[in-house]
Amino acid sequence: MSVSVAILGASGYAGGELLRLLLDHPQVTVTQVTSRSHLGEYVYQVHPNLRKRTTLKFSDPAQLQPVDALFAALPHGEFQKEVDRYAGLATYIIDLSADFRLRDAAAYERWYGAPHAAPHWLGKFVYGLPEFHREALRQARYVSGVGCNATATNLALLPILRAGWLHPDQQVIAEVKVGSSEAGAEGNIGSIHAERANVIRTYSAFGHRHTAEIMQECGLKNVVLTLTSVDLVRGAMATVHLDLPPGLPMRQLWQAYRAVVQEHPFLRLVKEARGIYRVPDPKILAGSNYADIGFEYDEASGHLVAFCAIDNLMKGAAGSAVQCLNLMMGWEETLGLEFPGLHP
Repeated sequence: MSVSVAILGASGYAGGELLRLLLDHPQVTVTQVTSRSHLGEYVYQVHPNLRKRTTLKFSDPAQLQPVDALFAALPHGEFQKEVDRYAGLATYIIDLSADFRLRDAAAYERWYGAPHAAPHWLGKFVYGLPEFHREALRQARYVSGVGCNATATNLALLPILRAGWLHPDQQVIAEVKVGSSEAGAEGNIGSIHAERANVIRTYSAFGHRHTAEIMQECGLKNVVLTLTSVDLVRGAMATVHLDLPPGLPMRQLWQAYRAVVQEHPFLRLVKEARGIYRVPDPKILAGSNYADIGFEYDEASGHLVAFCAIDNLMKGAAGSAVQCLNLMMGWEETLGLEFPGLHP
């Protein structure tokens, strides 16, 4: 059985990644892709990697036809304005923007600077990170996207959260190194050209809005999230500092990490004593839905440094969205997402 799928805002980076994945998905037929700024153009004129892979043209979102599943890759704040109309056109919705990531309308207004246009819909969306909400996603009709920086940080913290060592009042400090594609991941390539950075610079020291997702998903009150752009196009690398309970032995950390990676098909533990890539590195995850996690631990002080590397356009956006679709439809979770990344 083939499921019909449309992509709203398919000319942006995340929309292009979605299309790349869905064109090769064995259970999906992409019937429509929309873009106001590239109306009537062939998809490959915006996403040249898809040349000879599809003859689809961008259509007007006002002319969207009914589909089984709708992916929305619109700029933040846009999808919520018409969510009722879109819900009448699709049985399943996956919105990659931030519009329905937060469950609380007051929290949304605090972090995004404006009242939510459809607060009655917030409770209907499941947060789209399968490693946190797999069972709820199997029953969901409406799923939110995930913030890439939040995803890298949340997955770095997941073994600690699952082991019960993460407490609401403790301070967590996360520094995420990001590639230049993050600037256009949720925008339109025609208007936002994310160029390769030539210098390393911190562009968000405090108060990045992805902080809210970390607080919500990990149950934390005191999170500091700092973003630093580096000379990389794809990728996000989270380095997270926190203190663990006094006297916690190293062997229990190993047990916690091994248990988590065994449970989740796209998590890999990278902590090697020899060889190359002994710690997580986003370079080898380009195009992949995998997340590589690792850690360093000072047993004497109880201080933990947790790592997670992802491709921000994949596990931090389109890849997780397709993973959610697989769960919603009852398919194999890894379907269409098996690509492991490139090396060298």
